[in-house]
Amino acid sequence: MARQLTFGSLFAGIGGFDLGFERAGMRCVWQVEIDPFCRKVLAKHWPNVRRWDDVRTFPPEPTEDWTCDVICGGFPCQDISASGRGAGIDGERSGLWAEFSRIVRVLRPRFVVVENSAILTARGLGRVLGDLAAVGFDAEWSVLSACAFGAPHTRERMFVVADSQPAERRSVGAEERRLADEHDRLQGEREEDSGRARECFATARRQWVREPGMARVVDGVPGRVDRLRGLGNAVVPQVAEWIGRRIVEALDMTL
Repeated sequence: MARQLTFGSLFAGIGGFDLGFERAGMRCVWQVEIDPFCRKVLAKHWPNVRRWDDVRTFPPEPTEDWTCDVICGGFPCQDISASGRGAGIDGERSGLWAEFSRIVRVLRPRFVVVENSAILTARGLGRVLGDLAAVGFDAEWSVLSACAFGAPHTRERMFVVADSQPAERRSVGAEERRLADEHDRLQGEREEDSGRARECFATARRQWVREPGMARVVDGVPGRVDRLRGLGNAVVPQVAEWIGRRIVEALDMTL
């Protein structure tokens, strides 16, 4: 049996990436989240996973204890999204990307998966790609919609997947051709998924269980504001799972 991929979750929130990557066959080995409510949710669903409360002080010594195959995370989008003030990736909140990239430099995972608002394209994608390239990562990126995976809402998000062993560093031969063929196949799947987005949106309400209406937002629901904020910030697990499976398949590490 192939070795199971491990991952660490930055800006973990309520665990959208974590749930999706676990469904793809990976194992979570640490989570970093500053919000107390979200940490309670993580502790409930991942009781045996180590947690840290602040990306600015992560990882503690010895850093070798925190190594993993994949680091994922959706760094704050408040300064990047259309509803924000447009400060961009150097803003007070979204500027925490600098901590994300620092952690990648320290821990040196095989893969990095970054999520943010689709407007990152114009408000910081170059910085993300440049920082990853500076430490040897080759990246691809695309905007994926939740409705392309059956959700009853659009929820467009930018996803960046970076590999620390890009193709030009590998020996040319049968393995290189195999990986190139795999890349072409996955690219085709991604384009096909994007093309199905509108059709999926039209049929999504028949595919997903309908969420309750006002019952989850009326007064009297414990922690309703925290719950809504956690859901609003979360990565859709089905999207994370699709990305995770592509990573696992690319490395022939299916369980």
